[in-house]
Amino acid sequence: MANYDVFQLPNFALQAGGSLPAAQLAYKTYGSLNATKSNAILYPTSYAAHHSDIEWLVGPGNILDSSRYFIVIANMFGNGLSSSPSNQPDSPGGPRFPVITHIDNITAQRRLLSEVFGIDRLALAYGWSMGGQQALHWGAVFPEQVERIAAICTSAKTSVHNIVFLEGLRAALLTDPAWNGERFTSKPERGLKAFGRIYAGWAMSQAFYRADGHLALGYSSLEEFLMRDWEASFLRRDAANLLSMIETWIRSDISNNTIYNGDLKAALGAIQARTLIMPGQTDLYFTPEDALAESRQIPNADYRPIPSIWGHRAGNPAKNPDDQLFLKNAIAALLSA
Repeated sequence: MANYDVFQLPNFALQAGGSLPAAQLAYKTYGSLNATKSNAILYPTSYAAHHSDIEWLVGPGNILDSSRYFIVIANMFGNGLSSSPSNQPDSPGGPRFPVITHIDNITAQRRLLSEVFGIDRLALAYGWSMGGQQALHWGAVFPEQVERIAAICTSAKTSVHNIVFLEGLRAALLTDPAWNGERFTSKPERGLKAFGRIYAGWAMSQAFYRADGHLALGYSSLEEFLMRDWEASFLRRDAANLLSMIETWIRSDISNNTIYNGDLKAALGAIQARTLIMPGQTDLYFTPEDALAESRQIPNADYRPIPSIWGHRAGNPAKNPDDQLFLKNAIAALLSA
């Protein structure tokens, strides 16, 4: 049995054109909504993740404290639980699945919160990586409906260098023999394994590997780390879903809408929420320099890099107690402000 709920969105119009005739938004809730509905936290999923992959930081007394707050994890479109290439019966393999943007994700989330729970203002929009992109979209597109934002290891607009990384990942999948130019005819295992190994070189920092961080995690060798952590992680996922989410990531830009018409400075300046920008100090693709430049254009932003050698994973430190504590203290301070 599924351990989540599904919100139906019939004839859901998409920003890039077309629609999802029977769109579904998968979500899970934790904690209780208070009488004034003022304790809601939205926590969108990150790239390739399901809610079950990121819920480790939710719970009583945890980073997101479910004894005090009502937390909603929303699975973004394309992740395999919400509407995705893998669960659309009329488009096996995904080429006819439409382009999804974060405007689509946050529009669906807003409807879920309003129509199911009667929530019209968030105490916090919290997100890591692509989840953080969605949180920043909330701040720019729905500025009066977000009191605070925690944007962890992320960006308001995908940088050119980040796109280079993503194009490398996409190429790893499309060069697999299972890709026939339109769809995958079978599971592209070679492509998915290559995908995982590319990711391992970007997600963890040079300092992490120099310090033998992979051995400290209990792996006997670098090869075992690459196989059991990175290859195994992506072999669990559907390749067409991964391609769909790459396209969403490439297109991420809080100003790419009819409100701001590409003016990123105006979009950043319109964010009213108290905003915590937390890059990983050694993140190789959501760099601290890019995060600092964006934070300086948000009126009420606090720039607080995570002092960690764990690269991009510093923002989702399920296996790193030091970074967990840093995050917990930062979010507690943000919520008490």
